[in-house]
Amino acid sequence: MARKVFFSFYYAGDGWRASQVRNMGALEGNAPCSDNDWETVKKGGDKAIENWIANQLVGRSCTVVLVGEETANRKWVIHEIVKSWNEKKGVVGIRIHNLLDSTGKAGSFGSNPFELVTFSSGKKLSSIVRLYNPSGLNSTEVYKTIKTNIADWVEEAIGIRDES
Repeated sequence: MARKVFFSFYYAGDGWRASQVRNMGALEGNAPCSDNDWETVKKGGDKAIENWIANQLVGRSCTVVLVGEETANRKWVIHEIVKSWNEKKGVVGIRIHNLLDSTGKAGSFGSNPFELVTFSSGKKLSSIVRLYNPSGLNSTEVYKTIKTNIADWVEEAIGIRDES
């Protein structure tokens, strides 16, 4: 049975790439939010967004952060990472910049968002959470690497969180 996961990503920058991963069928992901639904949530302000995220995380065992060029700069992605970790969910990152977008272009390598989360001890989340850079010489090979490994990466993330 596939794990239930929450996918965190920068919608405007990586929605197309993220949909490729979400539609692989290797995991049971959160229901996509349409542009219109997301605009309605955003109009409700920060509290409405926080509530939406909280509701999306219910029943999920892991958050999969799909990392593109601008992911680490997104306030709500960082919020999702912190909330997931604090709720004792597994957290794992997968770089998706080498998957092609709707125009057939690959993206650029982005910063590690886990570097931006620091515990009160000064330790960074990046020292615990894995960020995978899938192998492959082209988008098709990268897709295949993700599809082949994503379930194992999620299981590993849950195991890491259980040990922490």
